Amino acid sequence: MSELDASAHEPAAPPGDGGLVRVRIDLGYDGTDFSGWASQPGLRTVQGTVEDALATVLRLPARAPLTVAGRTDAGVHARGQVAHVDVPVQRWQAHPNPLRALGRALPADISVHAIGPAAAGFDARFAALWRRYAYRIRDGVVAPDPLRRREVLWHRRELDVELLNAASLRLVGLHDFAAFCRFREGGTTVRELAELNWRRDGDAPDGLLVATLVADAFCHSMVRALVGALIPVGEGRRDVGWPAQVLLGGVRDPLVQVVAAHGLTLEEVRYPADDALAERAHLTRRPRRGQ
Repeated sequence: MSELDASAHEPAAPPGDGGLVRVRIDLGYDGTDFSGWASQPGLRTVQGTVEDALATVLRLPARAPLTVAGRTDAGVHARGQVAHVDVPVQRWQAHPNPLRALGRALPADISVHAIGPAAAGFDARFAALWRRYAYRIRDGVVAPDPLRRREVLWHRRELDVELLNAASLRLVGLHDFAAFCRFREGGTTVRELAELNWRRDGDAPDGLLVATLVADAFCHSMVRALVGALIPVGEGRRDVGWPAQVLLGGVRDPLVQVVAAHGLTLEEVRYPADDALAERAHLTRRPRRGQ
């Protein structure tokens, strides 16, 4: 999943600096056949694929690096991913319809929803207010709809929504989520989890279980570890207070199983009004401490 450390990178060049224009790209993708978002030598990644397509469409002399709102892991999907890229003004202005051309240049498992010059102060990573993820589970002995098998985890035991929500409520707030994050040198694991709840998708009692998680940012493996800690509660094997105890422990617990990537989707990234973008990016870069 996107596990983003908002303090880990230097800000990109400001819009218009050195004859560049900052371009915002809204996109979605099926992460099944990608080795995650971030470019890796010899591997098919979303970033590398989009950068190659942009270089072709805009006739750039070299690939221009994308900055993304959330770096998704291998197998994780996105409907509402956001990125930005700084490209020469002349190359951008010379193309009559970059959205149409980019759509043609990209494979079928990536779709660009919108592309255009970003507002002043926009930074896809640092200016975001929050990210919203969904994790989808088909619980019970009946397998998921085959047409949704790439985005739904099949969990063969039934899960209790009320128990899941009771345990989830205790994790909401500003905390150090080190117990649910993969260690990263120089990164912070302090996050403000604004929402974590579960619901049945549809009126039928056997509908999909959907976990919705909203936070200012997510660190590496955080969403999948949180879901993995909550599933035993939904089964009735763990007390509703157990995930919160793991959180307070501050270290990874071997009893917490990180669930599979394919059930996770980045649904939305929200930004402030244009006149508040620069201030938001400034605030995000400041180091934080947990409570």
